[in-house]
Amino acid sequence: MLNFKQDVSKHVTEIGGHVSVSGGVHLAVERAAAIGGNCMQVFSGSPRSWRRSELKKNDIKKMFANQQELSVYSIFTHALYLVNLASNNQELVDKSVRSLIFDLRFDSLVKGSGVVVHLGSHQGRGWDAVKHQLVDIIKRILQETPQDSMLLLENSAGQKGKIASDLKEIKWLLDQIKSKRVGWCVDTCHAFAAGYPLVGSSKYTQNSTKEDLVTVIEDLHLTDSLRCLHVNDSKTKFGSGNDRHANISEGLIPQSDLKQFLNNQSLIGIPIITEVPGLDDKGPDQENIERIKNLVDK
Repeated sequence: MLNFKQDVSKHVTEIGGHVSVSGGVHLAVERAAAIGGNCMQVFSGSPRSWRRSELKKNDIKKMFANQQELSVYSIFTHALYLVNLASNNQELVDKSVRSLIFDLRFDSLVKGSGVVVHLGSHQGRGWDAVKHQLVDIIKRILQETPQDSMLLLENSAGQKGKIASDLKEIKWLLDQIKSKRVGWCVDTCHAFAAGYPLVGSSKYTQNSTKEDLVTVIEDLHLTDSLRCLHVNDSKTKFGSGNDRHANISEGLIPQSDLKQFLNNQSLIGIPIITEVPGLDDKGPDQENIERIKNLVDK
């Protein structure tokens, strides 16, 4: 079966949005193209339920045909928001593990570019209390999933004890797991809300206790493991700790910062996915895709 993403030119800038998989993943490809995207992100099923349909129900042949016809390249899968690998509730951890195993098998089936996951919350117990649990669970998940699937750890805004608001936590996990099948995804809204100025020239730099995002990524040697950029504006103020996405240019992230961030030499070529509300609150739309394209140097 054709793995279309392997045919992507290094000179193609991949920009897309999170789209619905309702009716099948082949239709998600059509939705991505309809909003002007050439890559996409989906849930493998309903984002509100642990239940999943059998993988064989997906029309993969039609999906690959649509990808080639419509020039939609990388496919990312977003894990359920219900996942919490840091929980002390064993039933929740077990459900989370099963869910991620399914998503990684889905990623393998669609020849995807990775499963993006929010690792969950330490529920007030602190990072040190859960970090080894996270490593053990992720290693177990990797053992039970296809070798051509990839897990991408996403940074958080930090609300309610969420893991990875500090990028040092992602770096520590990657170093401990030591697998080419584990990378990470950076979300601009989450980073801004967690108190990271996107670039060194930001107006927020002097008032922040953290280095700018570009510098931190480079200093922690996280560039090579960065597989996806979630480009979202923020409804909440800098350092708020709240994860609330806004449409591009309608939130509080300075557009000059976002533009400079996206055109940093070390980030060029990494696929861009947006998860904004959309102008009609129905999700990413053509207008937001165009706004991102206008920020990226041609």
